[in-house]
Amino acid sequence: MAKTIYIVLTETGSLLSRAIKLYTQDRFNHISIALDPGLKEMYSFGRKKENNPWIGGFVREDIDSKLLRHAACAIYTYTISDSQYLALRRELAYFKRYQHRFRYNFLGLIFVPCQIRLKREHAFFCSQFIATLFSRAGIQHDLCPYFTRPMEFKMLPRVQLVYRGTIAHYQSMHGQARTPLLNKCL
Repeated sequence: MAKTIYIVLTETGSLLSRAIKLYTQDRFNHISIALDPGLKEMYSFGRKKENNPWIGGFVREDIDSKLLRHAACAIYTYTISDSQYLALRRELAYFKRYQHRFRYNFLGLIFVPCQIRLKREHAFFCSQFIATLFSRAGIQHDLCPYFTRPMEFKMLPRVQLVYRGTIAHYQSMHGQARTPLLNKCL
């Protein structure tokens, strides 16, 4: 039996997001993984305090936060096996349990344009974290964690776009128990 997870690409308009966009030229520059269609259980590497972008690490993201609520997003479903799903949950449990050890990998992010691989044991940027998480859970991909951009995840096999718009609009649609439809406004 297969399980569905959600790949959530966002553009918050934050200073860091705009700086990354200068390099990537991508529409979305942040990635999270969600385990439910309502995005209540959504994880990534990002800021730990909403008002301070310099303190980051492993986070459970809150779609009601000021930063995410009105963010533009693209939400994709990704089908994985039961064993991959269990391994993914096990890895997430590890990150949750030891979240105090993890930091945001600002230095690694700076080295991406130079194609310099910087391995830091307890530091990740968002797409590096998701690529590493997928590898540890046995989810096959050809993405190098050190150089992967969030937009590259939409190219994985079995990834399907289910929504494009704002997080707030998605949340209002989901709250009304309707299936999210592809919103082509953005």
